[in-house]
Amino acid sequence: MTPTIGVFDSGFGGLTVLRALIQRLPAARFAFLGDSARLPYGSKSRRTIARYAAESARFLVEEQGADYLVIACNTASALALDAIQEAVSVPVIGVIEPGAEAARRASKTGDVLVIATDATVQSHAYAAACQARGLRALEKACPLLVPLVEEGWTSHDVTAQVFRIYFGELMADAASQGLTPDTLVLGCTHYPLLKPLIEQAIPASMTAIDSAESAADKLVQQLSQDLGALPATSADSQANPSAEPVLHCFATDSVEKFERLGSRFLGRPVGQVQLVDLGG
Repeated sequence: MTPTIGVFDSGFGGLTVLRALIQRLPAARFAFLGDSARLPYGSKSRRTIARYAAESARFLVEEQGADYLVIACNTASALALDAIQEAVSVPVIGVIEPGAEAARRASKTGDVLVIATDATVQSHAYAAACQARGLRALEKACPLLVPLVEEGWTSHDVTAQVFRIYFGELMADAASQGLTPDTLVLGCTHYPLLKPLIEQAIPASMTAIDSAESAADKLVQQLSQDLGALPATSADSQANPSAEPVLHCFATDSVEKFERLGSRFLGRPVGQVQLVDLGG
């Protein structure tokens, strides 16, 4: 059995999660939905976010036949995961819990830093997930990083300087609280595109956790438990180089922008993006 994996984001940053999934399951079937007509989710109420996310989840499960659902959106994972799980009957994986679990495995001091958007930081979802695993987490919003990534400045000196300023402030806050952080969680799906830049800027002793990679690893673990064997792994693709994912992308608005920027996030052409209407 080759399951269909639905991936949902409020925009197209979640394509970094899809990219990590394709690397692990290169011959699987994927349906990606970016709810671009109703972003940013971070400016909406929890109730509205839950309604939007549940509608998107039902579209992927009921209309696209998704057997598993990955919520590639930190805001929806933080504020609407319960609502999504109630809306659909398939397994649902967010990005926050896997990111916190990866941080727990990586950290030796038990002190963790988290960079994310303002909405994710205000939810304190990462801090709560880390605390549940015995970690102390210090979160910081880095609002300038998303537009820099979307501008394509992923290795630009300006972006490096902006990150160094944010990181310096975060390390100063950590020192003032007596923390000795050795792990940095990238708590936004745009940030994986900055990982090389970030790893050059942080101490060599600090581990950067890509929550997109962590969510993909969690799904692979779930599939292995449920199916007993993975449908198509990266090792299989090396034996069969012609293995290609079946990928369908949908957006609720800005199809042209999705097609233009999507390949940057996905690392391959997104193909023709279909416009869908999920209502207001």
